[in-house]
Amino acid sequence: MTSTPYTVADVMTTKVVAITPGTGFKDIAAAMERWKVTALPVVEGEGRVVGVVSEADLLPKEEFHEHRPGLIEQMRRLGDTAKAGSTRAENLMTTPAVTVRPDATLPQAARLMADRHIKRLPVVDADGTLKGIVSRADLLKVFLRTDDELTADIRQNVVKRLFPLSHEAVRVTVSHGIATLTGQVRDHTLIPMAERLTHSVEGIVDVHCHLKADTAA
Repeated sequence: MTSTPYTVADVMTTKVVAITPGTGFKDIAAAMERWKVTALPVVEGEGRVVGVVSEADLLPKEEFHEHRPGLIEQMRRLGDTAKAGSTRAENLMTTPAVTVRPDATLPQAARLMADRHIKRLPVVDADGTLKGIVSRADLLKVFLRTDDELTADIRQNVVKRLFPLSHEAVRVTVSHGIATLTGQVRDHTLIPMAERLTHSVEGIVDVHCHLKADTAA
């Protein structure tokens, strides 16, 4: 009923800084600093993503810089101690990389980030080739839609489609992302659906639905 949901392709960054498995530690750190990113996809061949190196992968080098971990600590933190002694991306990266497809919806990408506790996702096609990167900030771009845009979206894709005979009696206003629906409609059974669909419009923060049945209809 509503407009086509925004996908990762709509908000992702297409100019991506990537490294190769052979990239050295200092070059990785320098790239993160230069481009102000917290993670870098690792690609090989024609751009196939094989892993991701994040700041967390680099930190063990500093953590264990002044002391060598004891045997118990080595056994407890095998991954970190191995990374502390690594100098190339192929030994530092997390693999397989957690990735997302361009056609994934924004809620799907957000859930993946939350479940895996990561801030950025490489975007890949069906062959695993890097197409972009999407961050938490990118997912929030939909909330930059103007109130006028949101109002038009709700009126066109919710109100007119649900209430083709009484849509002119429905008033839609959006202020700071909060939508308010008022007026009378012929089919009161569709009011709960109107509220749900308005909530689903990308960029809507909250919905106040005050629609009522048109008793004269």
